[in-house]
Amino acid sequence: MQYHYHFRFHPKLLDSLKDYNTSLFSADLFAGLTVGIVALPLAMAFAIASGVPPQSGLITAIFAGFIISALGGTKLCIGGPTGAYIVILATIGAKYGITNLLICTVMAGVLLVLMGLLHLGQVIKFFPMPLITGFTNGIAVLIFLTQLKDFFGLSIEKMPSHFFPAIQTLWESRYTIHTPTMLLATGCLCLILLWPKKWGRILPAPFVALVLSAIATLFLNQQGIAHFETIGSKFGGIPQQMPMPSGLAIDWDHLSDLLSPALTIALLGAIESLLCAVVADNLTNEKHDANQELIAQGIANMVVPFFGGIAATGAIARTATNIQNGGKTPFAGIIHALALLLVLLVAAPLASYIPMAGLAAILVSVAIKMGDWDIRKAKHYPKRDTAVLALTFALTVLFDLTVAVQIGLLLAGLFFVTRMSAQTSLNQLTPAHAKLFESQSIAGKTLPQGVNAYRVEGALFFGSADKLDELLHLAPEEVHTIILQLHRIVLLDTTGLLTLELLHHKLAAKHQRLMLCGANSAMHKLLEDAGLVDLLSAQNVQPDLAKAIEIAHEYANTQPVKIREIIET
Repeated sequence: MQYHYHFRFHPKLLDSLKDYNTSLFSADLFAGLTVGIVALPLAMAFAIASGVPPQSGLITAIFAGFIISALGGTKLCIGGPTGAYIVILATIGAKYGITNLLICTVMAGVLLVLMGLLHLGQVIKFFPMPLITGFTNGIAVLIFLTQLKDFFGLSIEKMPSHFFPAIQTLWESRYTIHTPTMLLATGCLCLILLWPKKWGRILPAPFVALVLSAIATLFLNQQGIAHFETIGSKFGGIPQQMPMPSGLAIDWDHLSDLLSPALTIALLGAIESLLCAVVADNLTNEKHDANQELIAQGIANMVVPFFGGIAATGAIARTATNIQNGGKTPFAGIIHALALLLVLLVAAPLASYIPMAGLAAILVSVAIKMGDWDIRKAKHYPKRDTAVLALTFALTVLFDLTVAVQIGLLLAGLFFVTRMSAQTSLNQLTPAHAKLFESQSIAGKTLPQGVNAYRVEGALFFGSADKLDELLHLAPEEVHTIILQLHRIVLLDTTGLLTLELLHHKLAAKHQRLMLCGANSAMHKLLEDAGLVDLLSAQNVQPDLAKAIEIAHEYANTQPVKIREIIET
């Protein structure tokens, strides 16, 4: 079988250029500016939580946001730093250093481009929703824990990113709560959570909280009423300049150690970006190009680290904001990136007054909103899926996201194989089937003495192929021919093919013949490619049951003594 590879690099932006007009531009301008206002506080908060300076988040939102919108396979998805990456990036940065974190991001970008080129854009289908919900909830819990230091103003030099060290550190620092910081953060959190949605379309709650908390901090700090830690006091502010590219120092001796974290970044980026694209499709009735989107995500992650940025992917909340505020084309995402660049070049000094407590409140609200906390749903879903969700959640929180996804996928796969195997059955065709399948039958048929017919239903694969061994016990010695009906097989893999071959040999050792019938064209091609047609002989591989019985009659040495009606279904 020949496979013709076809790749077409076609960003959605090209489609939008054909009929672009001032009306569309006006809609994109308003939506882009609104999304820029939403992205401003989030970008800085995500960067700080990931262990890098706040300007790294802005740089990521600017460059990645521009590239993903310009080259992506969706019209309205917004790219940039996201909350899902926080724990992973913080862990990688702490273990390998910031330079290696940036190298990991470039490597992840290469992997994403390769995934797109290899047409793996449907990778999200291999990640069941319980698994995605489990690690998303786990990430939300870790984000929440890591922000309690700045939320309560605790005297902690560096907040651990892992669960047990974080709990221990928080407990040991419980008496160092700074009441003014706690009150400011609580006020910001309440404002964000209670801000009316209709107001949010004009002034997003995180931006309002950021501005008001900065004004309050400036006033209280200057009056000496209270002292709050700010971006200025912790990071020295944000440089007011256009970021320039710089090289990355690669440690070739340990480059292979970065492959695993790079793969983690790539997989999570693929999942998040494609989930974001699906959300956008549902809101707009559009159809995204998954492979083009992966390529755009990959290019963005290959470019951004050279400017000091971190990993980026599709941002679901910002994408929804873009759509809800009237965005029409990828230009809305480009405008959002240019708006952030303007802020960086013009208003960067003002960021020095932003309190860490305000950013912590924004991230706590992100953690609350990104998780699915309605545990009542569990009683409506299969217990196996609930087990996958619970295990993935626990492993993400207690250990590591990579381990959680690996074990969660393994468990989900085992459950799937078990369910598929349980659906596979081997049934002898008997007169009783006449009534049961009467609506689907095509004719009554007779079998000569010494011929039995069976039907395989379901999937004949590695998890169920052993069920064919039942034929060795079901067929008595006086039976010389066994007809095996295949038309109800929904899946046939290599193990199933090898099992059919082994069954033929075992029956031949007992001087019994195996006949196959009912295989569709695709399955017949599999049988041919596996050599089964030649092994059994073409006479013993028939297109339907009627033809198989006709051949069986010819093969029989005597006339049938006992007639049994069977039904083809």
